[in-house]
Amino acid sequence: MNKLHKHLLAASLVAGLGLSAAFAQSPPAGGRHDPARHEQRIAKMQERHAQKLADLKAKLQIHAAQETAWNAWVAAMQPRARGQRPDLAAMTTPQRIDFMRARRAERAAAMDQRAEVTKSFYGVLSAAQQKVFDAETLRMGKGHRGHRGHHG
Repeated sequence: MNKLHKHLLAASLVAGLGLSAAFAQSPPAGGRHDPARHEQRIAKMQERHAQKLADLKAKLQIHAAQETAWNAWVAAMQPRARGQRPDLAAMTTPQRIDFMRARRAERAAAMDQRAEVTKSFYGVLSAAQQKVFDAETLRMGKGHRGHRGHHG
């Protein structure tokens, strides 16, 4: 075996050992898929959501006659629970398309329901409250991940 072959063999062995050691390492605790960290993020998100609603209620100065409509609106604005996502890799392409279409229809129906509840709540607000609601909910939407800043 000549010298070049020995160096290539040694280099490939070192590289192979390095790769196998890298794959053998377990992900560090507290990483991206850490369930405890996920629960903490959800709790913080719920806390911020509740605080934003409390601030909005105070700014709107909701009175007793509006409380029922407010509670219905708050209930409708709660984030929907995510179901267990099926294994998309186990599905055929037509099955994945059907699944995505069904999910899109569910999201559209939920959005329509929220829109109707919002319009109903808006209808019980005074003109001054409507002005505050318009300004505050526009501001709330700008912090949402779906906002892209494409307003004219």
